[in-house]
Amino acid sequence: MKNRQYVMIKGTKSGLSLQLDDRCSYEDLVIELEDKLADLQGVDSEGPLISVRIQSGNRYLDTEQQEELKELIRQKHYLIVEDIESNVMTKNEAYQFIDEQDITSVSTIVRSGQVLEVVGDLLLVGDVNPGGTVKAGGNIFIMGALKGVAHAGFTGKKESVIVASFMTPSQLRIFDSISRAPDHYEHEDQHHMECAYIDKNDQIVIDRLQVLKHIRPDITRFKGGHYYG
Repeated sequence: MKNRQYVMIKGTKSGLSLQLDDRCSYEDLVIELEDKLADLQGVDSEGPLISVRIQSGNRYLDTEQQEELKELIRQKHYLIVEDIESNVMTKNEAYQFIDEQDITSVSTIVRSGQVLEVVGDLLLVGDVNPGGTVKAGGNIFIMGALKGVAHAGFTGKKESVIVASFMTPSQLRIFDSISRAPDHYEHEDQHHMECAYIDKNDQIVIDRLQVLKHIRPDITRFKGGHYYG
């Protein structure tokens, strides 16, 4: 006779949270989930759909198991699975995560018609000429003039930034936001590094580099060594 619950259902502001035990067998988990859903009370089946988030802890759920759990929950017509969260990932997902954390350094000039694309962050030592494009799944740092197109966070990272020694772009893109360069940048009269980021109003803003540590404090990845001052 088991002495613990395999499924815990909790109400949240956004809907329901299903916490699944990660030490029992999958079969026992499904049996208890069916029983808990059958006994679920206090929900208006005629009302709006209720969002459900599944938390599987350290249990890995393959695609077939995820679909089975979603179907069990969908049978309650007023419940819909919004997300399945897990603490584990596949090897491919782990490799992709590592790639996205990497900084790719390239020393070149991106000329008209050329596209330079990386999975994680990009550090370009050189210029992006008009008609050239640089794309990164994360941040873009350009030690040179940005005169072409720069697209940061194209894999879905809205917090990504674009930094350039001379910010004179034909177009800036961060995640799904697009901005063209203001008129005053056509004369290249600025002589300091600048950064571009998405603000609270979902607009791309160009500002002094010094603001970066305040608006994106998590951008630093300083490990080991010593920092003085």
